[in-house]
Amino acid sequence: MDLTPFEADARLARDSELLTRIGLCELRLMRDARWPWLVLVPQRTDVFEMFDLTPLDQTMLTFEINLVADALKRATGATKINVGALGNIVRQLHVHVIARSEGDPNWPGPVWGFGMAEAWDNTDKNAFTAKLLEHLNS
Repeated sequence: MDLTPFEADARLARDSELLTRIGLCELRLMRDARWPWLVLVPQRTDVFEMFDLTPLDQTMLTFEINLVADALKRATGATKINVGALGNIVRQLHVHVIARSEGDPNWPGPVWGFGMAEAWDNTDKNAFTAKLLEHLNS
């Protein structure tokens, strides 16, 4: 049994902020206000791919992805919820859950590598976070 304490990759920690811990995963908000962009990070050390997780953790990750995606859709009314686990730059397993709507920056293109990140206004971030967590807990 690995007793190494879990830590999010330094790049994830720099580019996002912890909102809550759901069960298996940390739920993080990306520091880019252009899109409601969340990241789920399984709290396991030395896990790089979904198949590195135990079968129970794989099931929990799928459940938490769907839970967060549904809450994000309800909180934003987005046209589409994008879910992806790329890991080409940050190898630690993490899953992006992004609300996209027609007319948002770079719609319908990808969010990765598009323009410069825009900081959240604290009032907007707090309102969004409260609404998301309300839907997540309902």
